[in-house]
Amino acid sequence: MLQTLSIKNYALIEEVAIQLNSGFTVITGETGAGKSILLGALGLITGKRADSSSAGDPLKKCIIEGTFQISGYKLESFFEREDLDFEPLTIVRREIAPSGKSRAFINDTPVTLQQLSQLGERLVDIHSQHKTMDVVVKEYQFDVLDTFAGNVELLKGYKSHYREWKSKEDILKSLLSRKQNAQLEFDYQQFLFTELDEASIKPGEFEELEEVLKTLTHADEIVSQLSNARLHLAEEESGALDRVAAARSSLNVVSKFSGIYQQLFERLQSVQIELDDISQEVDRAADDVNVDPLELERTNLRVQQLYNLMQKHKVSETSDLIALRDRLDADLQASLNVDGEIESAKASIAFAKAELEKIAGQLHIQRVKAIKQLEAEILRLLKSLGMENAQFQIQLRQTDEFFGNGMDEVAFLFSANAGMEVKPLGKGASGGELSRVMLAIKSVLGKHKKLPTLIFDEIDTGVSGEVALKMGGILKNMGSSMQLLSITHLPQIAGQGEAHLKVFKTDEQGRTKTKIVALSEEDRVTEIAEMLGGGNHTASAIEHAKNLLH
Repeated sequence: MLQTLSIKNYALIEEVAIQLNSGFTVITGETGAGKSILLGALGLITGKRADSSSAGDPLKKCIIEGTFQISGYKLESFFEREDLDFEPLTIVRREIAPSGKSRAFINDTPVTLQQLSQLGERLVDIHSQHKTMDVVVKEYQFDVLDTFAGNVELLKGYKSHYREWKSKEDILKSLLSRKQNAQLEFDYQQFLFTELDEASIKPGEFEELEEVLKTLTHADEIVSQLSNARLHLAEEESGALDRVAAARSSLNVVSKFSGIYQQLFERLQSVQIELDDISQEVDRAADDVNVDPLELERTNLRVQQLYNLMQKHKVSETSDLIALRDRLDADLQASLNVDGEIESAKASIAFAKAELEKIAGQLHIQRVKAIKQLEAEILRLLKSLGMENAQFQIQLRQTDEFFGNGMDEVAFLFSANAGMEVKPLGKGASGGELSRVMLAIKSVLGKHKKLPTLIFDEIDTGVSGEVALKMGGILKNMGSSMQLLSITHLPQIAGQGEAHLKVFKTDEQGRTKTKIVALSEEDRVTEIAEMLGGGNHTASAIEHAKNLLH
């Protein structure tokens, strides 16, 4: 429920603060007084877009703030989901800077316009003339029927299962698509895998083979140079080993005369040992060199094979080829297993579908049970609103298709005149007739559902006299279970409000301003008398106004 509304520097409103109560409140004022400004301000705190022209004084900030009592609205999950502090008395504020930049706050926490809109639509329902067309929308018609039928919890269960079924259907589509793509690529992937698998690639093999290939390619030169080295090291009398041995023998003779000579002898002894070891290594290396043209050819072919594979798959190491082979193997196995996954997905879908059909059937039964009584209640209200010959029917047809709210198709059929064929709402009903149908529906809904603050903008267009009086009665009755505001030009409706706000213009210091005031009982008599007498406070108008009020 909207408890307070504060408006500063918005359009023609300089500053106003309104205290609102539960029940039925009427809003009156001359044409052009600024009642639409009030609706615009409410629109801003419920998420409508704004611009710099919203500000009355372009140099000042525009601020609109509403205080809502939301303890019975079951909005805790919304606040938790949006990471906002839940307060039973929630403050919503909208600020528009002179630059046109807009900011929104819920309980002093900055929020996006989308968050504000999501909360706003659950707090305030502004029913203007263009919104009358909601009644022709199928989703709205289902909402009316399901609310009246008490299907709220059943529908929640259906929607949960529907989302699950849709998810399973999406998985099946993905699997079928994967199978189709796999079939197209399977042969090629199988070829690539076989080629890599038969290559029997080992980690680091290419690098090792490159070294072997260098040795085989230069085998003759290597053998020749190793032989020369061995000759220089071990040739008798002139080889390095014999010369070092002779030098070592000479130093051995003098080593006993000085520690220096002893050190030189020992160092040369170490050199002799190292040279002897090198000589043996050269011998072994020379023996290991394989001067084999066939081995050279085989190694060269293997290196070329690995090089071509790396070039083909645009990789630089044999480990990448191994990883690719393993990945292809996994993809091929997945392709072979997809049929099993598809069958499993189909079985899961069949189970989910059976559950959906069961709940959809329960929804259909509940809807069918509710239709006659709902038709009767709406017809009763329409007749009281001066549509004595109105016909209203709800057509429900069960289908084989799943929708977001069941397996039914619904149509609200209407005719305002006797003997005329009923047609879907919106195809023959005038704007005034649609407004009365919407009022009747909202009145029925108000008895079965916790509705947000409901604001009717001139729903009384096209009615007068006794019908207007009955419309006022319906609005007053709706106000007994919800907060309802109605902008009206009819005294018959204004007289039935539990509270009365007046919107009017004044000229102050050369500037036109819109003001909103709450009327006292005495002021209401005067206001309604003016509505009756066109501005004349005749005794009969005053008396009539009192009668309407009491």
